[in-house]
Amino acid sequence: MDKITVTSLANRIPDEDAAYRFMESMRWANGVVCPHCGSIASHYFLTPKAPEGRKTRTGSVTQRRVWKCRDCRKQFSVTTGTVMHGTKASLRIWLFVILEMCANKNGIAAREIERKYGVASRTAWFMTHRLRAAMARNGRQSLMVGTVVADETYIGGDPKNRHANDPRKAVRGRGTEKVPVLSLIDATTGEVRSRVVADVSGKTLRKVIGENVAMTDTTLHTDTYRGYAGAGREMAGHFTVDHSAGQYVSKSSLGTNLAENYFSQLKRSLDGTHHHVSREHLHRYLAEFDYRHSTHEMSDTARVNHLMGRIGNRRLTYR
Repeated sequence: MDKITVTSLANRIPDEDAAYRFMESMRWANGVVCPHCGSIASHYFLTPKAPEGRKTRTGSVTQRRVWKCRDCRKQFSVTTGTVMHGTKASLRIWLFVILEMCANKNGIAAREIERKYGVASRTAWFMTHRLRAAMARNGRQSLMVGTVVADETYIGGDPKNRHANDPRKAVRGRGTEKVPVLSLIDATTGEVRSRVVADVSGKTLRKVIGENVAMTDTTLHTDTYRGYAGAGREMAGHFTVDHSAGQYVSKSSLGTNLAENYFSQLKRSLDGTHHHVSREHLHRYLAEFDYRHSTHEMSDTARVNHLMGRIGNRRLTYR
């Protein structure tokens, strides 16, 4: 596929009909597939009766392209069963937002989408979260194996910025009310898996590592925080660096620099682009940044195509 840029996309999809055709060429490159029953060859296009487009139940005209499956007899479009299912927003806007979220290293705020594309603030917010749901890792992916770097960080406001009389101001480090996050990075592929955790106890860290890593076949690299000791004993190898002694890498250990670099980008982006992220939705933002970091060797065009392969069978309601 030709290189996708904002300019080329604008030229290629001047209207909704072109946007549907463009998305069909990306999702159904090998033929139209019924999202209801999975049939590949048994379908036909429902040609609109009116030349200006298809009429909806309310009488308005839409350029939505509708197909019908001969096997299950159900109608569908390229957005059926995807994160865009049932959307009232223009598909053109969806495609531009997909490109923005795939190409912008620091992400894009919902308020910026609201201003740039003229949609309601709730619509922009919901669109971005739906795409983050598509970026999220599904539970069927294989376990990490080989060499993995693990580290934890805390997301939230700095206690020193609180009011002088706030008793919470004196609490720092692992005792703060910040949200703890554990990230695992495959040193070979660059894949990142981040998880919001309740705490950074050894039991919690062991559980998350065990759910994502083939422990007996993997070498773990961490700092000297004792919470990793339990998991480390079950790994093929466990190497550490002592930050308190000014050690960040050694002959035997990669250290945690891969994770520190990721956290640096994550925190700068959350602070500079989104300003505030609630604990309730933090896992969705982590999925977005994990996805972009894990696919950092892809071009923007390849990343858009890759994301198109993940938007199916992932529904997210506003509630």
